[in-house]
Amino acid sequence: MFLFLKILITNLMKGPSTDLYPFTETFHPEKLRGKIKFDEQACVLCETCVHVCAGGAIKIKEREDKSGQDILIWHNSCAFCGLCEHYCPTKAIVLTNDYHTTHLQEDKYSYIEKGFVPYVSCIKCSTMMTPVVPKLFAIAYSGVNKNMEDLSKMCTSCR
Repeated sequence: MFLFLKILITNLMKGPSTDLYPFTETFHPEKLRGKIKFDEQACVLCETCVHVCAGGAIKIKEREDKSGQDILIWHNSCAFCGLCEHYCPTKAIVLTNDYHTTHLQEDKYSYIEKGFVPYVSCIKCSTMMTPVVPKLFAIAYSGVNKNMEDLSKMCTSCR
């Protein structure tokens, strides 16, 4: 009994051992996997992220007017596993350090990250196609010349 009181008094003298989190900033590791951030300028619409997503949180669907594709990332379904970031060829998806995922219950169906990748038209036949982003060229080739830039603006049939 005496040992218990001694431990209790010692702990009371030390003060709290946890952070007062909602009222003060708290520590988080540098490599903490938090909410997803999507860069639509780097996306090549390969849909690799959709296939590797463990929680089924990423959806890519074409707009009805055929102007491009919408990318929806449901933060409520995300397991923060990081597979989408790992397998994205152009690093259009990154996990941030932002771990603040609390929201009102009424906002649970609108707590999403949205993106839109518009189609571009082929310079030869005007067919709508997925754009070839410069980041993909930087990964695939060491140098880009004028011919390569022209080819990137053509659909697969015209190349």
